[in-house]
Amino acid sequence: MWCHGRRSALFAVAVAAAIVAAAAAAAGEVVHDGRRTYIVHCSHAAMPSEFAAHGDWYASSLQSVSGGAAEVIYTYDTLLHGYSARLTRAEAKALEAQPGVLLVNPETRYELHTTRTPEFLGLDRAEALFPESNTASDVIVGVLDTGVWPERPSYDDAGFGPVPAGWKGKCEGGSDFNSSACNRKLIGARYFLAGYEASKGPVDTTKESRSPRDNDGHGTHTSSTAAGSAVRGANLLGYASGTAKGMAPRARVATYKVCWVGGCFSSDILKGMEVAVADGVDVLSLSLGGGTSDYYRDSIAVGAYSAMERGIFVSCSAGNAGPGAASLTNGAPWITTVGAGTLDRDFPAYVTLGNGNKYNGVSLYNGKQLPTTPVPFVYAGNASNSSMGALCMTGTLIPAKVAGKIVLCDRGTNARVQKGFVVRDAGGAGMVLANTAANGEELVADAHILPGAGVGERAGNAMRTYASSDPKPTANIVFAGTKVGIQPSPVVAAFSSRGPNTVTPGILKPDLIAPGVNILAAWSGSVGPSGIAGDDRRTSFNIISGTSMSCPHVSGLAALLRSAHQDWSPAAIRSALMTTAYAAYPNGDGLLDVATERAATPLDMGAGHVDPSKAVDPGLVYDLTAADYLDFLCAIEYEPAQIAALTKHSSDHCSPNRTYSVAALNYPSFSATFPAAGGTEKHTRTLTNVGKPGTYKVTASAAAASGTAIKVSVEPSTLSFSKVGEKRSYTVSFAAGGRPSGTNGFGRLVWSSDHHVVASPILATWA
Repeated sequence: MWCHGRRSALFAVAVAAAIVAAAAAAAGEVVHDGRRTYIVHCSHAAMPSEFAAHGDWYASSLQSVSGGAAEVIYTYDTLLHGYSARLTRAEAKALEAQPGVLLVNPETRYELHTTRTPEFLGLDRAEALFPESNTASDVIVGVLDTGVWPERPSYDDAGFGPVPAGWKGKCEGGSDFNSSACNRKLIGARYFLAGYEASKGPVDTTKESRSPRDNDGHGTHTSSTAAGSAVRGANLLGYASGTAKGMAPRARVATYKVCWVGGCFSSDILKGMEVAVADGVDVLSLSLGGGTSDYYRDSIAVGAYSAMERGIFVSCSAGNAGPGAASLTNGAPWITTVGAGTLDRDFPAYVTLGNGNKYNGVSLYNGKQLPTTPVPFVYAGNASNSSMGALCMTGTLIPAKVAGKIVLCDRGTNARVQKGFVVRDAGGAGMVLANTAANGEELVADAHILPGAGVGERAGNAMRTYASSDPKPTANIVFAGTKVGIQPSPVVAAFSSRGPNTVTPGILKPDLIAPGVNILAAWSGSVGPSGIAGDDRRTSFNIISGTSMSCPHVSGLAALLRSAHQDWSPAAIRSALMTTAYAAYPNGDGLLDVATERAATPLDMGAGHVDPSKAVDPGLVYDLTAADYLDFLCAIEYEPAQIAALTKHSSDHCSPNRTYSVAALNYPSFSATFPAAGGTEKHTRTLTNVGKPGTYKVTASAAAASGTAIKVSVEPSTLSFSKVGEKRSYTVSFAAGGRPSGTNGFGRLVWSSDHHVVASPILATWA
């Protein structure tokens, strides 16, 4: 797996691809003697009586198929029962046939999905709604990522009381990291690399620390976004100046380093999750993704299920493979899946051509400025003998043709800021980074190492035409600093991965969106803001983009809700965040999708953009228990061994005398599927009152993109609640005529009282 952060940084391949399919990821693994890592799921109760401990059983079973050639990498005791080991394919098959072995899954490599945010979310006006007592500082956010840079002021523990009494975590020492680096704010820091080293060989300590130390920056950024302490005067190279703080600044932080230069391996991730749960975290935040697969084969889904059973809220990034359909990861219904939107803050730069045309762009450049007079301008495709020259790939530019000029580079393939290094090394004076059709009008600001700005596809096309047709093209770039109050905002980021949920189309994903574009947060001292080896700048904060950034926003908000409502389940917290999210601007127009420049749909943004000031008092919630999720697994017809491997529960849970339905899962959204000829579908839901007594009335409507109405009937249409904890159920019937296969329809179901609005998105699909 990789992190879902978008930046010109380490993991440039991850940034370009966003999500790597599991099969392709596995191909990147180092194979020794035909061996690769497998995760072996066992039935805890099936241990033969001759063994005194499960570890002895695991070792014996491994010995029996490998003849001593394989060793246990990790044993797993809580989130799942079993172990990981390097096996040949034949050994894995033989092991799966042994009594008590449920499944043997090949390891997956996951990728990283890579200030003003509290004000944008209204937290500056809603602080009174959240407790400032010790309750808030007793909530612990666990972040699985690239580690932490503990010296950053975002981990200052001034004003914090003693570490919560039930905390079992540790601050592990290692290279370039002392066990004394933790404090009353950063209360735990661990690292996991046995799985990584089994697959890739020893960690290269010249490039990264064999410790919780974050040499990449991604983990420091995500953990400080979730729960960083307030830091005045934070900025990146003078941009976005102000007070930076996490969503839950009074929460504690524990970090678990599971990602290394070569990726994040599922055996390490599972062990990290298991240890985090045992340590006592309340929230788990994972900005990671690794393609889609059945839930029992998805290590994050497996670990998250057991975490959910223990009352731990798990949030994950949706991925950066948008705007393509069905591109999201982490779609299990017990995970809160987070997409990305923009803030109302931007970093404008203006590119003026010699023909007088001026174009808006973005940049975080802060260095020597270009001359005020026009500078010669050239399109990289016209200054190279390579077919890849337009992309400003390393070594493709002809120095004599770019020296002293502003170079127009196409976005794509290599890292955005890396292109600036290529231009600089060829003697160029500046760079304009132009989007192609793949990115459209999406603009992501970068800390370029020479005067540079990013522009959208339309501006890029005009510039390419000008540079190729004018005999003496010129240009200039003016950098305008930081601007706030940008409208419309938020908009759905083009890179944010989209639904539908390919594993279970009946569960609408993503769940919601949160700020994920140009986010300022703490950064590693090992790497410059571009993340590229040749960048010798060092900053305490950095601005990067991705669903990696939106995920910890929701993780931190979940910590706030946990502190305010200690008896809420993870499902109740997610429900509160979803049913109070907004899908329209104050003028009533739907939130925009920057990829289409039209109104976003539930496939793009789920329930909408998170609104924490309302989530703390949602009125009603859709709650779920582990038993409900077990019924869901029966509904999707998982086999007994698959359910047991995923949940550790008895494999005979699904009764032949019961009817199970995905439509009965008490989810805060609706996804109905019709045959092309049309049809009907019935869903049942139960609402729990967590607010004032009141009577709620329902409104519901949905329509296909063609305008064809979908009949939505709700029975009963009125629900009354007299006390907290009271439950009321209702049924929704969807009916639609025929439409071509692949047609989607969208709508909204809303329960309203005098004090609350409880809204759910609707997706209808003709299969």
